[in-house]
Amino acid sequence: MERRVLAYLFVSAFFMFVMLTMRPKQPPVEDPNAPDAVAQQDAEADEPVDADKPAEDSDSAADGDAKTADDAAPADRPREAKWFTIGSLTVDPEDPTLGDKALITLSNRGAGIERIELIERNPNGRFRYRRVDTRSGYLGYLAPSAPSEIDGCKINVIGPGTPADLAGLKVGDIIVANGTGVIVSPSDFQRWLEETTPGQTITLEVLRGTGENRETVTVEAKLTQHPLDLIRLAKSGGPDQVPGNISRLSCLLTLAKLNTTNLRVGQKELTKLPSLFDGLWNVTPIEDSENPGFEFRFPISASEAEQVAKGSGGLEIVRRYTVPAAGSGYDIDLQTEIINKSDVEQEIAYRLEGPNGLTLEGWWYSAKISPNWTGGAGARDVVYNTASEFHRLMGLPKIVKQVRQRTEDGVDKDEDVNETLFASSGDPKTNQLRYIGIDGQYFTASYIPLEGESQTDVFSRGSSMLLADLKVLNPHQTQAANVSFYVDSTPRKIAPGESLTDTLRLFAGPKRPEMLEERGLSRLIEYGLFGAVSKLLSGFLHFFYMILGNYGLAIILLTVCVRGAMFPLSRKAAQNAQKMQELAPEFKKIAEKYKDDMEKRLKAQQDLQKKHGFNPLSGCLPMFVQLPIFLGLYRSLSCDIELRQAAFIPGIQWCSNLAAPDMFYNWSPWMIEYFAGRGTGWFGPYFNILPLIVMVLFMAQQKMFMPPPTDEQQEITQKVMFFMTFIMGIFFFKVAAGLCIYFITSSLWGMAERILVKKTIKPAAGGGSLALEGVGGDDGLETSGPLKSAPKQKNRPRNPPKKK
Repeated sequence: MERRVLAYLFVSAFFMFVMLTMRPKQPPVEDPNAPDAVAQQDAEADEPVDADKPAEDSDSAADGDAKTADDAAPADRPREAKWFTIGSLTVDPEDPTLGDKALITLSNRGAGIERIELIERNPNGRFRYRRVDTRSGYLGYLAPSAPSEIDGCKINVIGPGTPADLAGLKVGDIIVANGTGVIVSPSDFQRWLEETTPGQTITLEVLRGTGENRETVTVEAKLTQHPLDLIRLAKSGGPDQVPGNISRLSCLLTLAKLNTTNLRVGQKELTKLPSLFDGLWNVTPIEDSENPGFEFRFPISASEAEQVAKGSGGLEIVRRYTVPAAGSGYDIDLQTEIINKSDVEQEIAYRLEGPNGLTLEGWWYSAKISPNWTGGAGARDVVYNTASEFHRLMGLPKIVKQVRQRTEDGVDKDEDVNETLFASSGDPKTNQLRYIGIDGQYFTASYIPLEGESQTDVFSRGSSMLLADLKVLNPHQTQAANVSFYVDSTPRKIAPGESLTDTLRLFAGPKRPEMLEERGLSRLIEYGLFGAVSKLLSGFLHFFYMILGNYGLAIILLTVCVRGAMFPLSRKAAQNAQKMQELAPEFKKIAEKYKDDMEKRLKAQQDLQKKHGFNPLSGCLPMFVQLPIFLGLYRSLSCDIELRQAAFIPGIQWCSNLAAPDMFYNWSPWMIEYFAGRGTGWFGPYFNILPLIVMVLFMAQQKMFMPPPTDEQQEITQKVMFFMTFIMGIFFFKVAAGLCIYFITSSLWGMAERILVKKTIKPAAGGGSLALEGVGGDDGLETSGPLKSAPKQKNRPRNPPKKK
C-alpha cells in the first residue's frame, strides 16, 4: 500500500512538472519578420482616415473578390468616412434611470456598427453596467485617427452627453497636448488616458479649423467611469484584448446572389462588385423622435451590375438602423431594402453578418459552460435556434479547432473553413430561424424576429465565422478569439421598379432573465445539470439582497440557511465519524487476525458494523446531498448578472465585483507572464487573497477534525489529502469572490458545527464508547470489549449496606 501511495505522489508530481514546462512563456510567432501584433494595432489606430483606407481590418477587399468603393465610384457616392451616433449620455437629474440605455456608433464605411456602449443608469446616476477591466477615466469614444498634416490625435466622432461633448470638443479637432506633455498620435493619447482616474479633470489643447482659420483652443473635461462597450473593435478592446483578433465592423451586408452569379464558398463578396463592406455609403438621419436612427444608401449602377452578371440592371441597397420606442432600449431594428432600378426582373439574395467584438471581460477567469456534452464554451460563442434543431451552441474552442484543422489540412475550393450552422433542406423547419447571435458570460448580441413574431424564414443558410489570425493567436488564448457568423437570405425575384424589404431586430444587452424570456432567449442562461437548484437558490439570494441591500451579506445569509437546513445530516455525519474512530482498533484487530483470508475478514467486519449499527456509507450521504447544492449555488453565482459590479464592501476597489476574483493587488507589472499572464499564466494578473483564506480554512478543518493516524498507512493518506488541498487552492485561485465568500462562510459554519456536535457527545460509563445525548444508551445497540458500555441498573442504592 505504501509503495502505491508513493508511486501516486511521484507520478502526480512528474505530470504537473511536465505540464508546467510545456506551457510557453510567450505567444508563439511563426514569422520572425512579422510585426508585433500590438504594435500593428497601434499603427492601424495612428493611420489617417480617408477614402483610400478602410475603417476596419477586413480582408474582404484584399482577396480580389470585390473592388473598393473608389474604383470608378459614381458621383453620388461619398468620398469621406464619417461616423454617426444614436443615443445620448445626457442624464435627467430628477430620474437618471429614464435616459437612453445604449449609445450606438455607426460608420458610413460599410454601413456597419462600430461600437455599442451600454449607458443605463442606476438611481444614483452611476452606470449600471460599467467596464470592469479598466479603472481609468472615460472621455468618450472618439474614433481617433492620425491627421495627415500634423502630429496629434484627430477626433472623428463625439457622443452626445459624453465628457468630451460637455467639455466643448468638436468633430475634426486635433488634440496636440494634454496640459503636461505633447500628444503625437492616437496611441500616445490613449496611453495617457489609461493613467487617469474617474472624476479627474483634464486639460486638453486642441487645434480647431483648417488653414488660416485654424486656432488653438484649451478645454477642460471631467472624466467619468467607463460604460461597458458591449460591441467594439478588437484594436480598442483594452487590457483583455489578445493579439491575433481581427478588427471588423458588426452587422455588415453584401450581395450573395445577383441573377446568375452566386457568392462562392470562401468568397467575401461577389467578384467585380463594388465593395459594400469597404465602400462609403450615403447617410441620412431618420427624423423620428420616437424611433431615431440613420438610413444608409449604396447605389450600384447598371454598368457595375453588368460586370457581375450579364443582363443585370441598376440597384440601390438601403439599410436603416432605428431604436424602437417600444423596445427595452437595448433593441436595434435593422431594415434591409433592395430596390430594382432597372427595367428587367432581377433575382437577389444578400448576406448579413452578425455582431462581433463582444466584450471580453473576464475571459481568463470566467466559468461559462456549454450545454453540449462534447465541446466546451469560450468567452463568446455562436448560439442559434431553428424550428428543427431548437437551441444550439457552437462553442468557440470547436470553431477554432475546426478552422485550424481545415486550414492546416488544406480545404477543397468548394469547402468552407467555417462551420455550417443550418441550411435549407427538404424540411421547411430547417430555415425557420428563431434567433442567432453571439453569447457571452453576462451579455449577448443576437438577431431575433420583430416583436410579435416567433421566427423568420427569410434565411436559407447560416455559418459561423472566425475573425482571428491563428498564426498570431496564442494557443492558450483561444478562449478570447473573435467570432461571428453570417446568414444568407433566400433568393427572391424583384420586379422592375419594385423592392424587397426585410427587418430584423438586434438585441444587444444584458442577460437578465426577464429580458431574455420576453425575446425567447431564456436558454442563453445555462445553469448546468442542477438548473432547478440554481434557480431556487438564485431566488433566495435576491430575496436576501432585498432585505440586506448587499449581495456579499446575502451570500453569507444564504450559506447559513443552507448549512442550517442540512444540520441533521451534518450531525449524523459527525456521529458516524466518531463511531468510525472508536471502531478503528477493532477493525485493525480483525485485519491482523484474518490477514490471509479476505472472505472471513469482510465477514467479520460486516458483523462488527451490524452489531454496533455502523454504516460506513452513511457518512457519505451529506456529501451527496451537498453536491447538487454546491454546484447549483456555484452556477447561480456564475450566471447572475446582478453580482457583476456588486461590491462586498462599497466604496473600495478590492472585491468590488463578486462575479470576478477579488483582485487584491495587480502584480502583472513585475510578475512573470508564466504566472500572471491573461490566459497564459497560472494565476492571472491579480493576486487574490480570498482563495488563500479558503485554502487555510480547509487545511484547518483537516487538522481539527481528522483523527490521529493509527498506523503509517493512515499517516501517508492524510499527507496526500493535505497535499491535494493545497493543489485545490491553486485551481481555485481565480474563482469568483462571491463563491469564495460562500466557501469561507461554509467552512466557518462547519468548524463551529463540528465543535458544537462534539460537545454533545459524552463518554459512556466505564470509558467505553461515546454516545450522543438523547441517543446513546437508548438506541438499543449492544457493545462488547472496549466498546461495551456499563450496564444500567435501576433503583440501585448509592451506598449499599455492608454485609454483617
